[in-house]
Amino acid sequence: MKRFFDLVLGLFAGLVLLPPVLLVAIAVRLTSKGPALYWSDRVGRNNVIFKMPKFRSMRVGTPAVATHLLADARSHLTPIGSFLRRSSLDELPQLWSILAGDMSFVGPRPALFNQHDLIALRTEQGVHTLVPGLTGWAQVNGRDELPIPEKVKLDVAYLQRQSLSFDVRILWLTFVKVLRRDGVSH
Repeated sequence: MKRFFDLVLGLFAGLVLLPPVLLVAIAVRLTSKGPALYWSDRVGRNNVIFKMPKFRSMRVGTPAVATHLLADARSHLTPIGSFLRRSSLDELPQLWSILAGDMSFVGPRPALFNQHDLIALRTEQGVHTLVPGLTGWAQVNGRDELPIPEKVKLDVAYLQRQSLSFDVRILWLTFVKVLRRDGVSH
């Protein structure tokens, strides 16, 4: 049922969001050197690595680490990178990963391939068995501001409570948080 929901919502969102996706892609290309998309190595279900697309908000050559680990993250942002992150427009290409089955609309956010502490804690708690999501319970309860152990506790809570109605609630809370720009640190 969840995969069917992802496919139907993903196809609908893809059609509706096609014009903004094209506009953002053009804006990224016009305001910085490099491709419009950045393909990030992420940890998927059962700790399998997959390539996740995002609109490039960082300059070409920025180290592939979590943003909070950069000495001065703002210096790596493209001219429109901060806006893309605050508005979450950088996440739009992840619809591709949802349609491909690497991601779901709701689940734990996919870890970077080198976030070994997060990956280990999730594996220990069984969270690695979930398909990662565009948004998740941890996202609506703190996003970038949460320490890793707290994120994993929220991921475990999602693992234990997952249902279509809970997913719809998380999607609604995500929509509200994106409009308010809550929990975005860069």
